[in-house]
Amino acid sequence: MVGAPRWRQAPGIRLDAQDLLALRDEAYGAARHRPATRRAGVAPSRLPGSGMDLREIRAYVPGDDPRRLDPSATARTGRPHVRALHEDRDDITLLIADFRPAMLWGTGPQLRSVAAARHLAHAGWQAVARQGAVGLVAMGAGQVLSIPPGAGDAQMAAICTMMADRHRAALDDPGPDLPLTEALALAARLAPPGARILLATAPDGCAGADALLTRLARGRRLEVALMLDPLDVSPPARAMPVALEGRPLVARLAPVDLGDHIARLAAMGATALKVAP
Repeated sequence: MVGAPRWRQAPGIRLDAQDLLALRDEAYGAARHRPATRRAGVAPSRLPGSGMDLREIRAYVPGDDPRRLDPSATARTGRPHVRALHEDRDDITLLIADFRPAMLWGTGPQLRSVAAARHLAHAGWQAVARQGAVGLVAMGAGQVLSIPPGAGDAQMAAICTMMADRHRAALDDPGPDLPLTEALALAARLAPPGARILLATAPDGCAGADALLTRLARGRRLEVALMLDPLDVSPPARAMPVALEGRPLVARLAPVDLGDHIARLAAMGATALKVAP
């Protein structure tokens, strides 16, 4: 069996599942939230609601629901007291990893695709740390594969492994450049209302997907991480030789302007995140 070319094994080009698994400790550094129930993917709200877990017993104030009166505390203190409860809120995060050809590129210490995978893995481990559910849609090598949302370290480990496998396959053979809409259509089936969807892609990676992005943002929290390369942020000050249709030219590069991208995503109901190297 012929091994992969040496350049594919270089740090920043190779995506190792162990590197993504190692992000667990960093994400777990924050204190865990206690789940509102034993059901996976549910986290307690900070606002009182219609859940079952007791948040506090406090003195009654005008406007409180009289059905929440606590007889024991009221009798003991001689003043009306109510039971304030945690609201059950589903905590589901769906990660979308874009490993299409435009992401398999970089001028800095790592490819855009590697930076995207690390960004997604960190967000996934944070969700697992607060006992939320995490799923994955990964596109690359001419395929779109997925892992439905689930909870726990084993679930996140499977997600890290799939991202590393899909990235390796994309480097070996990028395959046809699939439209982002294929991944978004699958995400719409996997992410229920109220879920958080985190897409990591290139600054122009959402082209042609406005309708599906708008649909995904409806009733969900859609975030688009725009993965920036050092060349996007700080291009060389001097003019660079380029070729246009076979003709040699000299051009001066300018930092990428994300204003239009961010405004367009905001109009769809999505939040744009600039992820710089």
